[in-house]
Amino acid sequence: MSKDRDRMVYRRQDGSWANKRNDADRASSVHRTQRDAESAAREMLHNQGGGELTTKGVDGRIRSKDTIAPGNDPIPPRDTEH
Repeated sequence: MSKDRDRMVYRRQDGSWANKRNDADRASSVHRTQRDAESAAREMLHNQGGGELTTKGVDGRIRSKDTIAPGNDPIPPRDTEH
């Protein structure tokens, strides 16, 4: 279940990458690269007390999900992505 403070990184139509809170209408920040947008989203999530970061690829499909500390992940993933 998605919480309001969770964040999503996705590609905009102009080719830039957006870092947006799930409950927001506008992006919190816009970046030239996906890596920069992810880094900004991770820092913002950490500062606000943790949460879920969802990253979409160029095709718009979910590429990655990660729980940022000090968030609570009751069912930790079995993958070795992070």
